[in-house]
Amino acid sequence: MFDPHSVSLSGLQHSVYVRFSLLALSSIFFLVDPFAALPTFLAVTAGADKAKRRRMAGKASLTALLFLSAFAVGGQYIFKMFGITLPAFEIAGGIILLLIGLDMLQAKRSATQEVSGEAEEAASKEDAGIVPLGIPMLAGPGSITSVMVLVGQAQTSWQMGAILAAIAVTAGICYLVLGNSDRVARALGDTGIRILVRIMGLLLVALAVQYFVNGMADLGVVSKP
Repeated sequence: MFDPHSVSLSGLQHSVYVRFSLLALSSIFFLVDPFAALPTFLAVTAGADKAKRRRMAGKASLTALLFLSAFAVGGQYIFKMFGITLPAFEIAGGIILLLIGLDMLQAKRSATQEVSGEAEEAASKEDAGIVPLGIPMLAGPGSITSVMVLVGQAQTSWQMGAILAAIAVTAGICYLVLGNSDRVARALGDTGIRILVRIMGLLLVALAVQYFVNGMADLGVVSKP
């Protein structure tokens, strides 16, 4: 027998799943932001052949994947170990993401993602795929914070799966972008990269404010939106 209530409930669950999955993917991807890392990657790999550039891109992407996945899996334990509540982390995370987003609006890398002089130091290393390209340029404090907030919000196994899938998709895109960095840079140009970074920065600022509002709402300071 046709039950409209069950159909409506199923549609609602599907909507929640899609919304959380998109939130996870967008927040992690905007923080990792391989496009903003392109100039640094090109500087670090200057003079390298295509095969070496792809190997370095693969190592950086794999490092980001493993590092962020480790925080996703161990996030709940970290909350319990230090006695951190989700609202506190949402508010702190919102502030961190806001600072990163404001830097991105000016089309520059935040100091939390890349310290001045780090690219020059990395260029002198034989293989900089793990440090600093993987950590902290891709998997930095901002992306770790975003993963931790998402883990704190996750209440079901499928939500954890969505977070891990978002990390994997982001790492895959990082490999494609950085592994083909010369072609991507030529296609977008300096102006195109700056515009893209600014758009991501705007969306990140909105996400940061939402995290902050969620934290205040969970504390009961403001009404739940």
